[in-house]
This record gives sequence, structure tokens and C-alpha cells, in this order.
Amino acid sequence: MGAKVYFTKEITPEKVIELYKLLGHELRGRVAVKLHSGEQGNQNFLKPEFWKPMIEYVKGTPVECNTAYPGARDTTAKHIDLLKRHGWTEQFDMELMDAEGPDVELDIPDGKVIKKNYVGKGIEKYDSMLVLAHFKGHPMGGFGGALKQLSIGVASSYGKKNIHGAGKTEGNYFGTEQDLFLASMADAASSVTKYFGEDILYINVMKNLSVDCDCCEVAEDPCMKDIGMLASTDPVAIDRACLDLIYSSDDPGRDHFIERVETRHGAYTIECAEKLGIGNTDYELIEV
Repeated sequence: MGAKVYFTKEITPEKVIELYKLLGHELRGRVAVKLHSGEQGNQNFLKPEFWKPMIEYVKGTPVECNTAYPGARDTTAKHIDLLKRHGWTEQFDMELMDAEGPDVELDIPDGKVIKKNYVGKGIEKYDSMLVLAHFKGHPMGGFGGALKQLSIGVASSYGKKNIHGAGKTEGNYFGTEQDLFLASMADAASSVTKYFGEDILYINVMKNLSVDCDCCEVAEDPCMKDIGMLASTDPVAIDRACLDLIYSSDDPGRDHFIERVETRHGAYTIECAEKLGIGNTDYELIEV
């Protein structure tokens, strides 16, 4: 029997909490809530008001990390200013986990490409993690969901360079061979799942389905209608289920979304993550 992935077509803050409860595991202690706070100018990211009931339910702290590319989130000072302008700091005591160093080094002995992942020092404050992912496309990874949040999302600014560069952090680390980058994301994701063990859960929201990420200052508008929300204890299963829902859709924008995923070989990250043993593409979709 594969992993259980709960699915609903209803996209509301209240339904997010219902999905969480169905997972049957109360996250313990201090809960880090990993989400995407949105790049400056991005119109598609999920706003603080949407996530607020879920975050309050688990008494969690929303966490983010600085970026590796130039923009409004590449330094702590600029990032905090943007969080304020996007309304996050009005709602939450939000933390940038890599605001202060040194980074925490997570070993990846079985890593296909990278053997260490660098994450913000702030991770040490937390006992568990809730990954709230806005599932959408991505200009580099093909798509972004739970695995991207675990990898690029949790990595420090330096750690992001390490993943993008497949271990290279100097020069053009964004020019890495594509499959090495995708495999590095899976490697990094595996280190975070190992760090939290059973105390990490995943919710993906398939809304504002653009081919571009929330990290894009100028993103394409959504090309597909909203599909729904999913929850699982398995990051591989939940991302695979989201892609399967895209492929099975009859939405006229489906082909454009799939073109983005396939031209970037996006599903390779899922394949690598499964081989690392952090999840299973054999899943049971349970509609609620």
C-alpha cells in the first residue's frame, strides 16, 4: 500500500486545517512552518491571510530563508522589509532562519550529487516542521512543490548556491547541468526529512497555477484553473500526485504547464528523491 495523499477541490483556510487533521499526526514542540512569502512584484503567492488559521492551529512560526539571486530577498534587511510590505510581519512573528550564521551543515552520506546541505542556524530552534507549499511551475526546476520547499526553500543563501551549483558555490552556480541541479535538490530535501524524522508534514495548494514560481518578480499569470489541495506525510507522493492531477486535467492550459515541467525534466527530482528513500511514488489518492 502506497502513501496516503488526501485531496480536496475546495480551497479555503478551513479546509487546510481539515486536511492536516486527516494526517493523524500532531506536530510536536516548536513548529517551523515553511512557506513562500513571495518575491517583490509577484502576484501569485498565497497571502498571509490564507495561511493564518493553519499556522495558528499548530501554534507555529512561519520561516523563510534569504535568496541566492539578486532581488528584494537576498539580504536580511531587504527581506525583512519585503515581509513587512507583504503583510507577514503584521500577522506573525516570522523568522528568517539564516539571518545569523553560522549555517548548520546537514550530512548527506547517500547523496547522489552533494554530500552536505547548508541550512539556516534558526532550524535548531524547532522540533518539527509543517511544509505549506504553493504548487506551481518553476523556470528552473520545472515545478515547485513540497520537495522544492524542503530543498531550496529550507537552504540558507549559501546552501541555495550549493544546490544550484551541485556543490559549486563560486562563479556561475546557476549554470549547472540540469539533472545535477535536480538531483542536488533531492539530496538536500532528504537531509531535511532526516533532520525532522516523523515530525514533518506536507500540504500542497494547487491554486494560481502559473508556470512561474513565486520567486519571480515578473511571473506569468496562471494558465490553468485552480485544482485543489493535497496533504500527506510523504513529500514524494504529494508532488507526484500533483503532477498526475495536472496530466489528467482537461484544462486548456494544461499543455503549457506540462511543457514547462518536461522541458526542465522536472519529474527527475521526484525520481531521485524516491531512490533516496524519502518517499514513494506509489500512493493512494483519497478525495475528501
